[in-house]
Amino acid sequence: MLSPAVLPSPVAALTDPVLAAAGTELRLKRDDLIHPLVAGNKWRKLTPNLCAAAELGHTRLLTFGGAYSHHIRAVAAAAAACGLTSVGVIRGDELADAPRNPTLAAAEADGMELAFAGRAAYRAMLRTLDEPATRDRLERRFGRCFVLPEGGSNAAAAHGAAEIGAELAAEPAGLGARDIVCAPVGTGGTLAGIAAGLPPGARALGVAVLRGGAGYLEGEVTRLHQEGWGRTFGNWRIAHTHHGGGYGRIPAGLAAFAEAFEERHGLAIERRYVAKMLHCLHDLAASGGLPRGTRVTAVVTGPPT
Repeated sequence: MLSPAVLPSPVAALTDPVLAAAGTELRLKRDDLIHPLVAGNKWRKLTPNLCAAAELGHTRLLTFGGAYSHHIRAVAAAAAACGLTSVGVIRGDELADAPRNPTLAAAEADGMELAFAGRAAYRAMLRTLDEPATRDRLERRFGRCFVLPEGGSNAAAAHGAAEIGAELAAEPAGLGARDIVCAPVGTGGTLAGIAAGLPPGARALGVAVLRGGAGYLEGEVTRLHQEGWGRTFGNWRIAHTHHGGGYGRIPAGLAAFAEAFEERHGLAIERRYVAKMLHCLHDLAASGGLPRGTRVTAVVTGPPT
């Protein structure tokens, strides 16, 4: 069985010179510390779905992701720990015969069956994932599976992520009108949950980690709110300025920022999500994009890989 997480995750104040000069307080919500195998937002998004799979009698998980997907790695580890089998449909059929990168190698080591799909076919599967014809094709190929969307972002996952806001609100310092809770955005589930779980006055800021997501990601967050809560929320927005050229891309400027941040604070940070979020917060503070007196809580959604 999957061992329990250490919750609530700790909240640590961090004195950063750029944000301090802008009159902004910075705190880190250390979700990267909650579990050794399935850390951060992956724990929060996966556990409600694992419970749902068990209730329905499933013994096999099927999900989707790119070559460097933290979600793929987490699903493989969680399935192995729970005695389930798993399948990962990976974007990019050119990867099938290529040497495995550390993410895919770790997933296979945990027993995940990898199936590589051409990019057009992959996108078509995701677009039609809820249609019976697509589900029938997947079942014929892989057997009866509990299907998780790309990134694991569904209504159950968003409800799991809503606990982030609830934990922060329960802290002695609470949350109020001066608070922004910030998280990186890949598929929208974590941001949707954070926004829905915040008390009145507090706001959520997402930092997109993929290029070309403007409009699409907002639509995904809105869809998850409608599916999970039957309403929309007006307390969130997404910044699309710090994707670094696309998911998995770590340009030289981002790498230099991350290295300087690590040296300044003695804290290793994950590059594809967390570093982009922190870089965006730095630039917002430096440009006056955060009003003086703002307190930002940045959710560290996963450990360095």
